[in-house]
Amino acid sequence: VQGLAESGGGSVQAGGSLRLSCASSGAIYSRHCVGWFRQAPGKEREGVAAFHTGPSGEKMYGDSVTGRFTISQNLAKTTFFLEMNNLKPEDTAVYYCSAFPSPGPWCTLFVGSYGNWGQGTQVTVSS
Repeated sequence: VQGLAESGGGSVQAGGSLRLSCASSGAIYSRHCVGWFRQAPGKEREGVAAFHTGPSGEKMYGDSVTGRFTISQNLAKTTFFLEMNNLKPEDTAVYYCSAFPSPGPWCTLFVGSYGNWGQGTQVTVSS
């Protein structure tokens, strides 16, 4: 899926919250897997959260963010969000969103399943 743009990053103190947005140039009505990823300096890109836009609405989260991050979408299916609470310094990274068509009711956090990466949005958490 092309035309996705991330926004909403910033600098916060540990324990704070941020909401990232992933805006699509058009509504994603058909079944897709939408994912949020992050990449810290010197580290590989990792999956943070993923969401299936079909009836199952399956959601999955990386172990390090489970219980703190929530992925969602707006009713128009044009914008996807990553609500991040209780942020920690280790959450500091550039955050990216991406999506791919997924007819089946499943998603994945595997980076290799995604593409068309944008510029991302920087999140910095200070201790």
